[in-house]
Amino acid sequence: MLRLGLCCLFRQAPIKFRTTTARTISRLVRDAQLARLDQLCLENAQQLLSALDEVRRLGVGAFRVLSPLFPLYTHPEYGYQLEELPSAGPIQVTLAEVRRRKERYRIRLSFHPDQFVLLSSPRPEVTEASLRELNYQAELAEMIGADVINLHAGGVYGDKATALHRLAAQIESLPEAVRQRLTLENDDRSYHVVDLLPLCEKLNVPLVYDVHHHRCNPDGLTIEEATMACKQTWDRVKREPYLHISSPKQGWGANPKPHADFIELSDFPQEWQSLRATLDVEAKAKESAVLRLKEQLNLPDWLGEGSIHG
Repeated sequence: MLRLGLCCLFRQAPIKFRTTTARTISRLVRDAQLARLDQLCLENAQQLLSALDEVRRLGVGAFRVLSPLFPLYTHPEYGYQLEELPSAGPIQVTLAEVRRRKERYRIRLSFHPDQFVLLSSPRPEVTEASLRELNYQAELAEMIGADVINLHAGGVYGDKATALHRLAAQIESLPEAVRQRLTLENDDRSYHVVDLLPLCEKLNVPLVYDVHHHRCNPDGLTIEEATMACKQTWDRVKREPYLHISSPKQGWGANPKPHADFIELSDFPQEWQSLRATLDVEAKAKESAVLRLKEQLNLPDWLGEGSIHG
């Protein structure tokens, strides 16, 4: 059956992830910077543990982890390594417990790096910053047992074919910890499913199919065709497919791209009814939206059945 996923944050549950800004940290001397960052990392690790318990309580099967769980970790001036933090040991112990509970609950964890993470950029400094971010997320993913780091292809920079060539070259040179988790997603502006499929097939990179993006940026494939193409990329690596869904905030009018608070049932593809897949619900109402869709689809509570493999 479908495994519904909650994305990053909660509206109802008292679970809050904290962050800071480079400007705030810049006012402190280095020891004070690390002390402040240490506090945030420890609190966020503890909140992630609470998030897994809440996701389990809600009967949901997946959770997307907020990318800046360790704030400013890859910042060129104020970045740090976990070993530099006074609470490195307790943080690692907490994240190890996250992994244990994730495995016990059979909850799927993923990351979706921010829009500045671009492997297709022609600018070396952008690529270098992106690689730092991907290595950091792979480090976190290893600690908590997340199996997906999902990327958009980026911009076309005036030449889509050349941009895809740069993207492919960067993917091929990624460290294994990133490479084994990397997925690509179609977007609502530049890259269609048909643009990404050849690269995904050539490099054995699974495709995350976002049906809302596909509707905003159609490519001639039907939803059924795109779904089956996505599934085949996951079947090739013997893992459970990943899908995204959202509804347009202002309806299917002039600007359908912004996400609504909830998912309209009419936007749920009938082709997905019998799929065994993970479906991230990208809706502003967060857990309320997930629970409403779960009820509308008459899905039972996720009880940890099945596996992301095979």
